[in-house]
Amino acid sequence: MEQITTDVLVVGGGTGGTAAAIQSALAGAETVLVSEFSWLGGMLTSAGVAAIDGHELAAWQTGIWGKFLRALQQRQPEGLDHGWVSMFTYDPRIGAAIFAEWVQSLPNLRWIVGEIPEEVIRRGDRIIGAQFENYTIQATITIDSTELGDLLPLGNIPHRWGWELQAEFGEPSAPIELQPWMQKYPVQAPTGVVLMQDFGEAILQGRGYANAPEILPKVIPDKTPEFKQPSIFDKFTQAWTHHGAEAFLNYGRLPGGLIMINWPIAGNDYGEGLDRLIASPEKRRQFEQECFTHSHNFASFIQQQLGRRYGLATGVFPHHPDNLDHSDHAANLGDRFSKVEATPTAFALHPYYRESRRLKGLATITEQDILPVTGGDAAPFRSDSVAIAHYANDHHYPGHDLPLLPKSRRWGGRWTGTPFCIPYGALIPETIDGFLVCEKNISVSHIANGATRLQPAVLLLGQAAGMAAALCIKTGKMPRELPVRELQAALLGQGNLPPIAPSSIVPLYNLPPHHPQWLHWQEYFLDHPEKYPMSGEVGKGGTGRYWEVQGGRGRYGEVEEVEEVKKKGLFDFEEYLGKFSKFGESGEFGSQVYQGVFHRLDVQHYQINFLDQIFDQNCLDQNKPGGRTWGLITLNPEVNQRLLSYVDGQKIEVVGRLNLSGKWLTIEGLLENQVGT
Repeated sequence: MEQITTDVLVVGGGTGGTAAAIQSALAGAETVLVSEFSWLGGMLTSAGVAAIDGHELAAWQTGIWGKFLRALQQRQPEGLDHGWVSMFTYDPRIGAAIFAEWVQSLPNLRWIVGEIPEEVIRRGDRIIGAQFENYTIQATITIDSTELGDLLPLGNIPHRWGWELQAEFGEPSAPIELQPWMQKYPVQAPTGVVLMQDFGEAILQGRGYANAPEILPKVIPDKTPEFKQPSIFDKFTQAWTHHGAEAFLNYGRLPGGLIMINWPIAGNDYGEGLDRLIASPEKRRQFEQECFTHSHNFASFIQQQLGRRYGLATGVFPHHPDNLDHSDHAANLGDRFSKVEATPTAFALHPYYRESRRLKGLATITEQDILPVTGGDAAPFRSDSVAIAHYANDHHYPGHDLPLLPKSRRWGGRWTGTPFCIPYGALIPETIDGFLVCEKNISVSHIANGATRLQPAVLLLGQAAGMAAALCIKTGKMPRELPVRELQAALLGQGNLPPIAPSSIVPLYNLPPHHPQWLHWQEYFLDHPEKYPMSGEVGKGGTGRYWEVQGGRGRYGEVEEVEEVKKKGLFDFEEYLGKFSKFGESGEFGSQVYQGVFHRLDVQHYQINFLDQIFDQNCLDQNKPGGRTWGLITLNPEVNQRLLSYVDGQKIEVVGRLNLSGKWLTIEGLLENQVGT
């Protein structure tokens, strides 16, 4: 067994852990990242959820999330406008390659693959490392970024699992008492994501469609006694009754004809026996097998109903989780343990876990922390914020709905969640030192977890954890001793350690990170939290005083950061993390000039009627819309401000990108000289 001593140990190569390890190493700490799987990125890659949930507005494209998005825009040749569930869908292999390159390029970051934690090394009330099958690693700071918070029970660190009643936190949407179905679903249901392939029309052979290999159904052991018993498909019969087959397929369309199957309505969410996830490794493996068998059967049902044009994708994820005939669990899960040769398949490397064990931290995020204030469009501001999130409160319980107070609004023509803050204390245990968390295992209630669990938010809280760990190494402090203002300054690019990219910690709709006054107002509201506007915008309507204040971006701004890091002699930032073009610059895939008539349906709800010269009823050209009336949206606050001033029926000429699945046009710029009535 190899003995390793390091500054920072990150256990788990998921979304938050990958961000934490990169940020910790970039800030100068000797870092070891131990991952169970050969792909880094968790939800974004190895779990197959290559349709990003939220943080789509320009103001939220910040920190490592903004860097990752720009890297995807540069690396995905077909662009990111494919499905309607998300503004950004991509091939998960590209996401995995980006993270692997970033990690492997950092000389002080060691990445160990194929290990899971077996013990946590604890000395009194301090965590000093973890033990694996082939490694014992001692560290000053240990970060738990496992999918299910595995270090919490191993280290006897107080944590939660399951529901909290309304009496505990006073959350308005929490149950007064548990209903029977809530006992069946102690946490949200995971999904075994599978990628299908649209094999297209086979014109040369004279057939209507290509003949994809048949997907035969499988049995879930001890659940269905007959191989082809009709009940295997019964649960799926209402999957696309409401939306229709075309909208169902377009929901998770990815580039290259791939279709992400992560469908919540009578689809492949799986919640049978969820307590097995924390019972034992063997019980967890059993659940995972059933979860992916359920998804396999859903794919079989899709093919049976929609035809052999659709089949399982080939050569995507490097393992084989759906082979239930294999008796050896380790071999069955392929290169998870690096003991057998991996077979690329259509099935993700592990389920998409929406909830895990949750730390009992110095601060706990509850529903009241994520809901917008009365009459406003943002949650109460927290001066201890280290990351922002904004997604709607989204819960998954197959066959059941949980009434939740709304936290969404229209902005820029589309529905989006209202923003809130993630406090530093949610990453720190109540009484344990030397330890941080940065996945779905943060200190959050079951109800609020539905809004904190999404990929961009977890990336950003991972960046915060990594920076906190590096600052602890630099200053000799434990996480609870680290002044939050010191951490905030570092995340904003104003400290002595470089961030991956400056990260917003004050949510402001109308100040994207590239705006020259972004830093000024981030710092202003940290110093004057009582003046934070309940609208979440600086200046009435987004055109107020912030345009008049002078100031720059600071020492680690979007331009300055590269030269500053070079001067400090750390390493070449451009070489290791790359230079990515800003979102929406000319040359982005699919950007075209379009003309039409602007219509306002409601507050920040827009449509465009395309003019005849670009109207194409048959949609033979992918850059021309089929149908005259489409949704009109923008992610840019300056464009949105101008749309707010337009009158219904006004002629406009815009630069934008079409999303054929969602039937919307995303405006990147307005050609003012062509606008008229």
